[in-house]
Amino acid sequence: MQVETTALEGVLVLEPKRFGDARGFFSESWNARVMAEHGIELDFVQDNHSMSARAGTVRGLHYQVEPHAQAKLVRCGRGRLFDVAVDIRRGSPTFGRWVGAELSFENGRQLLVPAGFAHGFVTREDETEIVYKCTDYYAPDADRAIRYDDPEIGIDWGLSGAPILSEKDAAAPLLADAEVFA
Repeated sequence: MQVETTALEGVLVLEPKRFGDARGFFSESWNARVMAEHGIELDFVQDNHSMSARAGTVRGLHYQVEPHAQAKLVRCGRGRLFDVAVDIRRGSPTFGRWVGAELSFENGRQLLVPAGFAHGFVTREDETEIVYKCTDYYAPDADRAIRYDDPEIGIDWGLSGAPILSEKDAAAPLLADAEVFA
């Protein structure tokens, strides 16, 4: 497992080894023992899988507040996406800053998004699937979102046209008005 740090402390890009032959490949996407050797110790309790039919679909920026904050380990099961983490810990020296990584079926990379960060992505291909592990269960009362296009955050989504959004994401508040982590 190759572990790459990012400009935001705790947000990591993980690249599992792939072992391939004429049949395809095998890869261990999560191994608690290997991760502990890299100082990563998380207890995942839920796996999620979503598919976006069209390229240009933006989902996020999503997170859960305490007591149900979630860390997420995100990978692309099919297609290609640009995955983003935003520091929403008020008082953090990197509050409001973001990092992004391209995740694809081809590159096998994963993004580790710690609790205290909002998460979102934009699909780069039709029929893109995202698969992610969470450290807490989905809790509707703790579910929150921030606008994907908040100018205070300034994410470059690389969109060539209008994004495809859910009603929830289109109506999400700006970071300045959102409930975030103290």
